[in-house]
Order: sequence, then structure tokens, then C-alpha cells
Amino acid sequence: MADPVGVLEVADAMYKLVAEAQGQKKLKPGDLSKAAAELFGDRCDKKTCKEAIRLLIESGRCVYTYFGGSFIEIPHKEGAAN
Repeated sequence: MADPVGVLEVADAMYKLVAEAQGQKKLKPGDLSKAAAELFGDRCDKKTCKEAIRLLIESGRCVYTYFGGSFIEIPHKEGAAN
């Protein structure tokens, strides 16, 4: 079996997916976990995916939004554009 992938590497890959989908599609935590599983194969398990999502939320890089379900997005800028 290949060496497991690190949480930071998975979090960075998930952040990139969220950033690319911003404004086009809202991604659920399950969508990110499936994408990570496809990207890293058997090197990434469910526990690592959950830890990566938690890291993104706690670091402020992403936020949970609720619109008939839980979604993960990049935080919106507050107020008017600079």
C-alpha cells in the first residue's frame, strides 16, 4: 500500500476545488471527499478527508453555508468592494 497522504495536502486540494467552483456550483462535504478519493486513490481515507475539511473551516479559508443543505464555500467579503 502507498504511503498515506497528509491532511494539509488534502486540504490544499479541497480548497482548490472549492475556489474553482466558486460562483458556479456549491460543493457539499461529500463532494469534496469523493474528489479527494479520486485524486489520491487509496492513500486518502474518510478520516483524513474529515480532518482536512475541519482544518479548512477552523483556519478560516472556507466556511459552512446552509441553503437546504450544508455546503462549503470560500468566505464572502463583507460590505462593498474596495
